[in-house]
Amino acid sequence: MVDPSTSTSASTESPGPPAAGAASVDRDATYRTIAWRVMPLLVVCYVVSFIDRTNIGIAEQGLERDLGFGSAVYGLGVTLFFVGFIVFEVPSASLLARFGARRTLVRIMASWGVVTVATALVQDEVTFYVARFLLGVAEAGFFPGALYFLACWFPSARRTRMTAVFFAGVPVSGVLGSLMSGWIMHTFGGVGGLADWQWLFVIEGIPPILLAVAVLVWLVDAPEHARWLSPAQKTAVRADLVADQQRKTGEEKGHGGLRLALRDPKVWIIGLCACGAYTLANAVSFWTPRIIADAGVGDVLNLGFFSALPPLLGIVVMQIVGRHSDRTLERRWHAALSWTVAACAMVALSLSEGSVVVVVVLLAVLAAAHYSGLTVFYSIPSIYLGERAAATGIAFVTSMGSFAAAASPSLLGFIQARTGSLALGLQISAAIVLLAVVLLLVGVKARDLRERRPG
Repeated sequence: MVDPSTSTSASTESPGPPAAGAASVDRDATYRTIAWRVMPLLVVCYVVSFIDRTNIGIAEQGLERDLGFGSAVYGLGVTLFFVGFIVFEVPSASLLARFGARRTLVRIMASWGVVTVATALVQDEVTFYVARFLLGVAEAGFFPGALYFLACWFPSARRTRMTAVFFAGVPVSGVLGSLMSGWIMHTFGGVGGLADWQWLFVIEGIPPILLAVAVLVWLVDAPEHARWLSPAQKTAVRADLVADQQRKTGEEKGHGGLRLALRDPKVWIIGLCACGAYTLANAVSFWTPRIIADAGVGDVLNLGFFSALPPLLGIVVMQIVGRHSDRTLERRWHAALSWTVAACAMVALSLSEGSVVVVVVLLAVLAAAHYSGLTVFYSIPSIYLGERAAATGIAFVTSMGSFAAAASPSLLGFIQARTGSLALGLQISAAIVLLAVVLLLVGVKARDLRERRPG
């Protein structure tokens, strides 16, 4: 990731005519080289992040059995994760400028790994709440930092497909996390005197610590620091990024930091739209195991298997939608239509009769629509915001969305505890998502997202 203090001067200077070497560079090959170098590790880190964030959904049954946690306790625990996330998201992202991308990401991953392992020591509701809050604090900053990292390597016309690859970590984590978590709890329960859910947190807390070392060794902060790019390739990438920054609306007026970005009403509109995105994300990530369990699946191994099926469709569909969005350079309708399909699937789930097949199919549609919409939506802030405002701006948008993420689990948990069903909660969530669709289409105009193909 580029240090804003160094990238600002580069992006505000006139790029001038490209160097002869840069003009002759095969840009497709160059960006493929970059993608293969940085994306696999970044995606693995995001996979592990989401597994450690959402494995509580599989662990819920064990916590209920051993510690007596009901849906209300579980929902509040999920909420407290986002409270910690909200409080520290922007401050954590702002440290990128001071300490650099690698060191910041290393700190984030190592700390969330330690907290995940320590969650095995939970003994009551209070320690459970503390553990979830600390996990949110530890993970804060990783998501906007990763998106900003992409913005410093790929111009906007190539970035949504990379964002789609990055966001593939979410459904992949849904597949791997559900299968692995179910297998761990089925296999290790009682070994060494630890409960199945304790082994879950211990085993799944180790990978982020190891990945922190890998990030420190493998990633570099900017294209100009990449020894694996030729001088001509570095010049070509920098020219594309500079041209991309100069194209952005208001860049010459200085989208130059969080304070100036927050004066722009569209930043707030995008943040409010994120509330719908995060409401939808919670329904997919945290409540899928409960919805499947309510359909009649009781065995934890089968629960993990069925929970892994919906993300498989999401992996395929989100790549198709992301590539189509890049090819057409259209963002708003791709996100809006995806979210509309997701809202319809949520309503259908609330009205389903409890058939496992029907529930899993609807969850698959919901997951595919959610991942597709999320992929395109989160390309919008970095398209609209200038380079200097991107890291903190994305963090602010994420923080606004996290308010909904913090409130919705407690709401759904409370509704289920009161009614014995998630139906009303799903319908309210669908309404919030549809409001975000209207706000996105009305509040963000196509002219606000002017893009052109580089090179």
